[in-house]
Amino acid sequence: MTEPLVTARLLLRQWRDEDLTPYTELNADPRVTEFFPAPFTPEQSLEQVIRFSADLDAGRPGVFAVERREQGDFIGFIGLNVPRFEAAFTPCVEVGWRLAPHMWRQGLASEGARAALAHGFTTLGLDEIVSFTSRLNLPSQAVMRTIGMTHDPAGDFEHPNLPDGHPLRPHVLYRVSSDTAAKPGERV
Repeated sequence: MTEPLVTARLLLRQWRDEDLTPYTELNADPRVTEFFPAPFTPEQSLEQVIRFSADLDAGRPGVFAVERREQGDFIGFIGLNVPRFEAAFTPCVEVGWRLAPHMWRQGLASEGARAALAHGFTTLGLDEIVSFTSRLNLPSQAVMRTIGMTHDPAGDFEHPNLPDGHPLRPHVLYRVSSDTAAKPGERV
């Protein structure tokens, strides 16, 4: 079982039953899903929570539920995931985040993602972690750079789960290795 991760402002923890409703609402918000083909259905949200929880229980790379430490409120997810599609850079482990809009632009995604990277490199012993997003998703690319990831233009790809010509299909790939990652507490 994966232990929770604690940062200055966040608790990254195992999922709870009471997280499902706010997570489903988060996934239905068009601002949150702007760079996805469509908002997620309640069934898709439930399937994700079940998978995320199972990965954390098994000690695999996993996606944590995130809450603010002082308030104790669920605000989204941050964590590690093994992509379920084939590309030139897979198999791999990616770092990702999805936070409620009222939590944006406060450095929380970067803070939590740094903790997830440290967990991946120290606890899980990973050599490299990637992140990717639609070429149009500039806010997520900014987080990737902030947490010390480097754009790998040679790794940019067309997402295989999106149809040819879809505006979100072109994706950018970022990478960070255990050798170049900031140590816990370091700023990049």
